[in-house]
This record gives sequence, structure tokens and C-alpha cells, in this order.
Amino acid sequence: MTIDDLAAGKYISLATFKRDGSRVATPVWVTRDGDHLYVITDPNSGKAKRLRNSARAEVAPCDARGKTSSDYVPASAVLLDEAGTKKVKDLVNAKYGLMGKGIQVMGKLRSALGRGSNQQVGIEITLA
Repeated sequence: MTIDDLAAGKYISLATFKRDGSRVATPVWVTRDGDHLYVITDPNSGKAKRLRNSARAEVAPCDARGKTSSDYVPASAVLLDEAGTKKVKDLVNAKYGLMGKGIQVMGKLRSALGRGSNQQVGIEITLA
């Protein structure tokens, strides 16, 4: 599995690891820039919390429900600062167009209704 294969689809399954070593995988939209994959998430999400403890990750292509179509590939993942997150948002908008912007508008609406945060953080993924 190459970075080209993983970036070709809309989604990847991003597996992060709890302190006890157990794996938690979630489907996320994926973008690519150079030798890295990028995803965006809520800074309070489980995957963001797990990445604060360990950069260990695995990725595999998947559908929107998280059903993988290949084996997982070892990787490392790090949370990005504000500038890096803006770059990821721009990459998401470029790849997903109106659908990406629609998701961001829905996040703002949820936040305005008191049903969550509108904050986002980018994640940079490097294949091992």
C-alpha cells in the first residue's frame, strides 16, 4: 500500500492507540500534500487525545462507514498548530469542494446550537 493508494480515495481508517495499547480506528476524510497525508478532527476527539499521548498510528483505505479494503499500514501522526490546521482545511476544501465546506458550515451550526465545538485541528500522517 502506497501513499498514492491511500490518498486516492475519500476516506482512510485512522487507527490510534490507547495507553494500554488497544487500537481504536475511525474513518476520516483524507488529503495529501507531498509525502504526508492529512486529516482534520475536533481537538477534543478521542483520536486527538490519543495522539497527544503517542504518535503511533496505522492507516488503511476505507469507505465512509470505516470498512477497510486493505491491510493497515504502520504510520506516525501528529497534531498540527493553527497554521498547519489552516493548511489542512484549505486542502480539504480543494479536494472535497462544496461537500467539505458544507461539513464546516454544519460544524458552525452545531456549535451555535450548543451541540459541540466548531474548533478543528489538523493531523499530519507519515507512513512508516
